Amino acid sequence: MLVDMVIDGVEVPEDGSAGDNATVLLLRIADGDQQAFAELYDLLSPRVFALILRVIVNRSQAEEVLQEVFLEIWQSAGRFAPNKGQGRSWVLTIAHRRAVDRVRSSQSSADRDVRAGARDLDPARDVVSDEVESRLESHRLVRALKILPEAQQEALILAYYGGYSQSEISALVGIPLGTVKTRMRDGMSRLRGELGVTT
Repeated sequence: MLVDMVIDGVEVPEDGSAGDNATVLLLRIADGDQQAFAELYDLLSPRVFALILRVIVNRSQAEEVLQEVFLEIWQSAGRFAPNKGQGRSWVLTIAHRRAVDRVRSSQSSADRDVRAGARDLDPARDVVSDEVESRLESHRLVRALKILPEAQQEALILAYYGGYSQSEISALVGIPLGTVKTRMRDGMSRLRGELGVTT
């Protein structure tokens, strides 16, 4: 392997890919290098923002989460382990988890609003009843998702809320395509059981 540089005992290839650049920058950030942080932001923020926006949909919330993600990167770069994967994947994983947390938080807030509003419903308004029923079904789905193992949950959320294909999820999470398919199949099977859906 051709080596461009060695940082903290880690050989970094000279191919100049964004993943390897991110790895080098994260190692420098772990040492408190502010210039490296600015470079990492310039390198990855468009892709990180696109991922967050696909999960959250709301642009202003996505911008807030983007700031939270890079703050977390600055604070926790020392925990990045280059022997376990590329820097870009580590950053995107943080972004995905933050985005999913925001969606869950928003869903919980919406569910509380629905429950509070349901107490004051006018039974004569069928449109409102239908909306409440739809939201309660959504709540059932969120609860069922929470029962799944984290790996299955992540794959299903990326696919159905994030709109990613199985191949994109494989690249994003850094696992084989077959593993993604298995996690999604097993997760869907378990969801059907939790929701009482028969096929």
